[in-house]
Amino acid sequence: MHNVRYLCASVIISFCLVGCGDQRILEKLGFIHTMSYDLMPKEEGQTQENLMISVSLPKADPEGKTKRETLTAIATTSKTARIKLSRLTELYLVSGQIRNTLYGINLAKKGLMEQIDTLLRDPSISQRVKVTVVNGNAHDLLIKDYLPHPRTGKYIDRMIEKESDSQNIPSVALYEFTRDLFDDGIDPVAPIIKEHGRDVIIDGIALFNEDRFITKIEPDKALIFAILRGNIKQGELSIDLKKTGRNEEHVMFSSLKSKRKIKVSSNESRNQFTIDINLTIKGSVLEYIGVLKLSEEKNRREIEKLISDYIKKESNEMIAKMQKNEVDSLGLGKRVRNSMSYSEWNNLNWKQVYPHVNVRCNVQIKIKNYGKFEKLN
Repeated sequence: MHNVRYLCASVIISFCLVGCGDQRILEKLGFIHTMSYDLMPKEEGQTQENLMISVSLPKADPEGKTKRETLTAIATTSKTARIKLSRLTELYLVSGQIRNTLYGINLAKKGLMEQIDTLLRDPSISQRVKVTVVNGNAHDLLIKDYLPHPRTGKYIDRMIEKESDSQNIPSVALYEFTRDLFDDGIDPVAPIIKEHGRDVIIDGIALFNEDRFITKIEPDKALIFAILRGNIKQGELSIDLKKTGRNEEHVMFSSLKSKRKIKVSSNESRNQFTIDINLTIKGSVLEYIGVLKLSEEKNRREIEKLISDYIKKESNEMIAKMQKNEVDSLGLGKRVRNSMSYSEWNNLNWKQVYPHVNVRCNVQIKIKNYGKFEKLN
């Protein structure tokens, strides 16, 4: 009995000592939450551009005046910058808690593969770390405080999660970005943000050719892009019916669900393709400004036709833009690849064929309901 008590006491004391040791170590660690990367212009006589890399570190000191610390270093590579950053603080910098990486627009135009590759090689960094493009200078956005929002890194992280849950932007982490980068049938995408006065705002969706930023989808067209890219389970689409020839009419299509089916056909020589994108979309009309009465069946069918024409028009314009810029952001190449043999795909130069593919969008709209309020005559 005495031995059992002695053993229990020893175990408890050991745990206490370990806990104290962990506490002392944690107090010396600087957990990087957000990193930003920017391309510096070449200086005279310089053969390689430098990178400006900044990190944001949350601070747990309740007596501190600030809730975070930001560090910045300029170097030719991210690992060299990491060594310089370490010299600027009394803390040991660790990467296991990184949530987001921000890339300035100039660096994104040159290509992100070198920075992405460095992050992937680090075993302490999760593949769920977000990839975000900044329309402007990522350093300037990260170091600024946007009151009364939370600290900047946390503010951006929460905003991107909320917008991706609402289908307004795709959820893109290191895993998704590199998966699409190394797939020869699709190009990567990423959300774009920018500074907007005292706030940060979503500025659309960045479209890449391999690892280089080429163009973007405007934020008000983001849900159309989501519908074309895959099935969605929720979303809201604000539709100005002026674009369909109707004056002073507006529809808010809510609780939107969509299904996408793609059919690929080709000629005998397998060098000309026609791709049909069939979209089935259901939703509720909870706001309508116009002359039609939603209580009448024929008027609801007319509105369904107007919404269908709007989505079809916007989809065709978006696809034409992507083909013009040679970015296969919808993954149409994957569908073509699945329609042929391995040897046929290897002999096909998809990058050259893609801009000339005939893509047709077919949209079927179904209004599930139009709210619980009906205006009486």
